[in-house]
Amino acid sequence: MKKTLALAAFVPALMLSASAFAVEAKDVLKTYADIAQATYEDSLTTAKALDKALEAFVAAPTEENLTKAKAAWLAARVPYQQSEVYRFGNPIVDDFEGKVNAWPLDEGLIDYTDKNYYGTESDENALFTANVIANTELTINGEKVDAAKITPALLGEKLHEAAENEANVATGYHAIEFLLWGQDVNGTGKGAGSRPASDFDTKNCTGGNCDRRIDYLMAASKLMISDLEGITKAWTEGGEARKDLMAQGDQGGLTRMLTGMGSLSYGELAGERMKLGLLLNDPEEEHDCFSDNTHNSHYYDVKGIINVYNGSYKRVDGSMVEGASLKDLVAASDAGLSKELSGKLMASDKAFSAMVERAEKVEAYDQMIGEGNKEGNAVVQAAIDSLVDQTKSIERVIAKLDLGKIELEGSDSLDNPKAVFE
Repeated sequence: MKKTLALAAFVPALMLSASAFAVEAKDVLKTYADIAQATYEDSLTTAKALDKALEAFVAAPTEENLTKAKAAWLAARVPYQQSEVYRFGNPIVDDFEGKVNAWPLDEGLIDYTDKNYYGTESDENALFTANVIANTELTINGEKVDAAKITPALLGEKLHEAAENEANVATGYHAIEFLLWGQDVNGTGKGAGSRPASDFDTKNCTGGNCDRRIDYLMAASKLMISDLEGITKAWTEGGEARKDLMAQGDQGGLTRMLTGMGSLSYGELAGERMKLGLLLNDPEEEHDCFSDNTHNSHYYDVKGIINVYNGSYKRVDGSMVEGASLKDLVAASDAGLSKELSGKLMASDKAFSAMVERAEKVEAYDQMIGEGNKEGNAVVQAAIDSLVDQTKSIERVIAKLDLGKIELEGSDSLDNPKAVFE
C-alpha cells in the first residue's frame, strides 16, 4: 500500500544550484551514490568472509566452526541492512533486493521442519514442505523439476519464488540463516534456532541428507556473492544504478533519496516489520527469525537512513565515506527544519539503541513483542513511534524542496490496524 504525500505546487523548473544553496544537489547525489557503492562493497566483502567460514565449517563440521560461521553471518548483516534505504526509490535496487533479503520464508521448501511447530501443509503454498534437501525431484506447477544436483542455478532460477509464491524463498541471507540456525521453535520463549553441527557431518549425519544440505548451503552462499557482485558493480562509476540515478536530474535524484528514506521509515520498517508483529504478538513476524538477530537488523536499517541524510558512512574497516549531504542542502534552505529532522533521526537512533540493549541484556525481540509483555511491547512501540515521527519531518523536507507528489510506502498496520485482523 502506498502512502501518498500530496504537496503544494510542483516546480518543474527549480534549479538547485550553488547560487541558492551552500551545496549543489549534484554533489549530494554523488555522495549518495558513493555511499551506496561503499555499502554494497562492504556487503560483498563480508559475504565472501562468510563463504570462507562456511567452507571451513563444512570441511570440519564442529560446533566451534558452526559458531564461527554464525558470527560471520551476523557480521555480514551489518553493512547489508544499511543498504536498504536505497530501496523504493531505485528500481535497480528493488529488482535486486528480493534475491538476497526476501522474507518471511516457508522454510519447509528447503529442509526438514518440526511438524508440531511448522505444520504439514498450507492452502496457500503447494511447496510448503517440498524439502528439496531430502528430495531429488520436485513438481512445480505440474512440471517435474530435476533437483538431483543442488546448484546456484537450481536455487535462483527454479526454486526462488517458485510457483509465483513469495513465501518460497530459496536464496539469500535468510536461507543461509535457516540452514545455520535451524527453526526457532521457542515461540515467544527464550532461545533461537539450535541446529546441530552434525546436520552437516557426512560421517555422523543427523537430520538426514547431510551431503545435500552442504551443497545447498554452499550454493546459496556462492549465489549471494554473485548477486552482490552485480549490485556493487551497478553503483561504481559508469555503473547502471549510478547512471540511472544521475539521469533523473537534481529533483529526480533527490526524490529517490527521500522516497527511500520515507518508505523505509514508515511503511516498511515501522509498519510491516514492526507494528504488524506487535499487533499480532507473532514471533514469526520478525526479520531474522531463526537467529534472533532482528533487533540488529532493525537498528542498521535506521542507521542507513541516518547515513543518507548526513552524507556519511563508516565502513567495516573503520574508514569513512562522506561528502556533500542532504542535511547541508536542507539547512541552506531551512536551518530549523534541518535541525528538526536531525534531532528526530537521533531520537530514532536512541530508541533503537534501547531496543538493542534490551535484546542483549534482557530478552530477544520475539519475546519483546509477545502478548502480555507490557515492558517489551513498550520498547518496541517507542521505536515505532520514533520512525513515524521522523517520517513527518521527511515529508516536510519533501515539501520544502518542492519535489511535488511523492508516494511513500504505507502499511495497514499503521494506517488501518483493523484490516490486519480481517
